[in-house]
Amino acid sequence: MFNPNPVGWFEIPVTDMPRARHFYHHVFAVEFEMLEMGADVMAMFPFDHVMAGASGALVQGPDYEPCDRGTMVYFECADVAPLLAKVEHGGGKLLLNKTSIGEHGFIGIFRDSEGNKVGMHSRQ
Repeated sequence: MFNPNPVGWFEIPVTDMPRARHFYHHVFAVEFEMLEMGADVMAMFPFDHVMAGASGALVQGPDYEPCDRGTMVYFECADVAPLLAKVEHGGGKLLLNKTSIGEHGFIGIFRDSEGNKVGMHSRQ
């Protein structure tokens, strides 16, 4: 199950918003709320104000460029394996299968449909 508040806040740059929305919907089964802020178009991930943490957005705009180097976002989930299995069918590329990080759980890493390097983390 996708945690609707995966991190404090994040913005994932995209060049093709419909393609990026399709990819993240396919992998995480989320619906997006669309928002325009000036020249930027944002697809907002779900947000639950009662839960700790916050959400984020896919963002297309003149100051956003997808990148596979630099800061990485890790999505929290119940188990990374079934979600990683959806990555390539959704248009991404699997970079690291489910891997133990000892007492801290498991991670997996993929490149999304836009070229961003993104991670997943689960306790099991």
